[in-house]
Amino acid sequence: MDPETITVATEADKEWAAGVMAGSEPWITLGRNLESCLEICRRPEYQVFVARQGGRLCGFVALVRRGVAGSPYIASIAVAEGFRGSGIGSRLLEFAEDLSRATARHIFLCVSSFNLRARALYERHGYEVVGEFKDYIIDGSSEILMHKGLRRS
Repeated sequence: MDPETITVATEADKEWAAGVMAGSEPWITLGRNLESCLEICRRPEYQVFVARQGGRLCGFVALVRRGVAGSPYIASIAVAEGFRGSGIGSRLLEFAEDLSRATARHIFLCVSSFNLRARALYERHGYEVVGEFKDYIIDGSSEILMHKGLRRS
């Protein structure tokens, strides 16, 4: 079930997104609390977009337009618990890619090594591993840098 709309997040939407982050993986394992997640959602360089289904907030994506080597970087993406597995994460990923495609040839994201479900999603969408940051946030886990080409030429 695709979201009905994806729009720019309001301040209240960002607070909702921070709550989703703080209450789910990988952020729990990474030790991110509500305050740190809200700080992330409010960073001025992040564009935050929210998805709604049936008028209810169901997911979000935070995008940095000039992130890795000047290319867009998906800083965070999450779907609320009751909506997971319904295609909303895929649609948010595609939204970020479509938004970036006109001005960029590449897009990047990181996924925690223990977040196998998210990594599988990204691989299904054509992302490939280009690097690994061992023990980057927590000991014993890596952050995996992934890349996808958006267009040729």
